[in-house]
Amino acid sequence: MPEYGYFLSCEQYGPAELIEQARMAEQAGFQALWISDHYHPWNDEQGQSPFVWSVIGALSEAVSLPIETAVTCPTVRMHPAVVAQAAATSAVMTGNRFRLGVGSGEALNEHILGDHWPPAHVRLDMLEEAIQVMRRLFTGEEVNHHGPHYTVENARLYTVPDEPVPIDISGFGPAATQLASRVGDGYITVAPDEAMVEQYRKGGGGGKLVSGGTKVCYDTDKDEAVRTVHRLWANEQLPGELGQVLPSPKHFEQAQRLVTEDMVRENRVCGDDVDDHVAELQRFSDAGFDRVYVNQIGPDLRGFFDFYRTKVLPQLQQSL
Repeated sequence: MPEYGYFLSCEQYGPAELIEQARMAEQAGFQALWISDHYHPWNDEQGQSPFVWSVIGALSEAVSLPIETAVTCPTVRMHPAVVAQAAATSAVMTGNRFRLGVGSGEALNEHILGDHWPPAHVRLDMLEEAIQVMRRLFTGEEVNHHGPHYTVENARLYTVPDEPVPIDISGFGPAATQLASRVGDGYITVAPDEAMVEQYRKGGGGGKLVSGGTKVCYDTDKDEAVRTVHRLWANEQLPGELGQVLPSPKHFEQAQRLVTEDMVRENRVCGDDVDDHVAELQRFSDAGFDRVYVNQIGPDLRGFFDFYRTKVLPQLQQSL
């Protein structure tokens, strides 16, 4: 049976709200936390984007759940040596309850300093080198590195956890999944795709952690839930590589005009039908995931957590 976690959205909520949601998630019976790492929200309607490492520091004191970034891009906006220090400190503060989820990123967050936004295959090369640098730094030894993408000189992390921080790699296609299976401590994706999980496990992932995430909108009015998702998260229905290459929230808002409410209704669980919510999470279980994280899009957060505590999570446990 998978563990079920809650996905904290830094794009939609400020720090105090995220901390309160984490407390409610723990009280509701969720077993782990994901938290997004963004410089910008996807659109202005979402409206937030706090610095994730500050929030993780607060989470380490507020809850006892495992915490993972989903996901950090350690390649352009932040040098991998800096990400390594942030991750190592987070692991120490949480008592080794922290995992570093990484991915190749989006222009939305990573081009803000004026750096060139490279094509996907180059971003994956950068990510692999960044992981190598961070793993060496997690040892607490002095690191000197001169690679094709990064230089590190006389760098040493003095505050490190007892065990190296696990690094899970996000993959939505074959190339990223292959990288995850080859060098990752775990695999992250957001679609219940059994074929991708199988590729990861056969490619070298074996019995390592496979985590997935989904978004829902709990509301007693299904039509209102659909409108809420369409207003806040229509970007999730955009096709292809738009999510990786559009450079600003305004560009996403322009592209989202292509997304209809019917598209949301067909692709997102909306409303308060227990069976719909259970079926959505069960799809990940059936595909072989070890952890499944769910995010509530709508404003009724207390209703969502009560709904999952009393109805959804117990039914998932009974489905064994």
